[in-house]
Amino acid sequence: MTPDRDPPPYSLDALLPAEIAQKAETVGVTKARMDIVSLMTLSVLAGAFIALGAMFATTVLAGADGVLPFGVSRLLAGIVFSLGLVLVVLGGAELFTGNNLMVMAWAAGKLPLRAMLRAWLIVYVGNFIGAAATALLVFLSGQYAGGGGAVTAVVLQIALGKVTTPIEQAFFLGILCNVLVCLAVWLTLGARTTTDKVIAIVFPVSAFVAAGFEHSVANMYFVPLGLFVKAFAPAALWAQLGSSAADYAALTWPVFFLSLVPVTIGNIIGGGVMVGGVYWFVYLRPRSEA
Repeated sequence: MTPDRDPPPYSLDALLPAEIAQKAETVGVTKARMDIVSLMTLSVLAGAFIALGAMFATTVLAGADGVLPFGVSRLLAGIVFSLGLVLVVLGGAELFTGNNLMVMAWAAGKLPLRAMLRAWLIVYVGNFIGAAATALLVFLSGQYAGGGGAVTAVVLQIALGKVTTPIEQAFFLGILCNVLVCLAVWLTLGARTTTDKVIAIVFPVSAFVAAGFEHSVANMYFVPLGLFVKAFAPAALWAQLGSSAADYAALTWPVFFLSLVPVTIGNIIGGGVMVGGVYWFVYLRPRSEA
């Protein structure tokens, strides 16, 4: 028996940009309407996933100074850090920086501002819990002390660098970072297969890591881990490093929380305005009929 209508052909071609824009709008509305328990749980997962990518990157960087050229070591760190966003996208989790694309649904009038800000706040807090909790687990596991202290040296160097970056520089580094992260998410929305999604993620994410841009959620892992090491690392490890906790006096919790502010604002502008806003203007803005 012949069906009344043939099924639509399956295509492996990526969605066109206009179709991605429509999908991003729909996804933004769906995410914002999620109940608070589910949204918070998925946000904690995303924070943990990004932290696992960051842990991978710090391990790969251990001992690279003086052995690999700077750019090569940063490239390798960026490639492995991509694990975090791969887990978020394929595993299904809610990441604050990627969710900045909700701006498209808000600008299209499909999502109230209050609902978007509510979702952002829940996801941001959940990301922090997941990333900081993973940092604590990594510390308790002793993984940070691998390589005869080489991993510890990288952890402390990264953490100190994050909190001592000038505010205005951190702001612009945050913008550039989330332009790339949201472009990665944008490309995955148009991808048809798992392989497509992974490839779409690796290049933009490795670019932002290699360039040294600032990602607020990644910093929620890097800096707390450095703070745990500073406060609780054994004396024998400090002796291996040839330094002491006093050498990291600038690394404190208040300074860390303050350092998140310009990076977070920069991330919102980079993802929400320079990616989401631009694509909304091109594909979704109202147009008068001729």
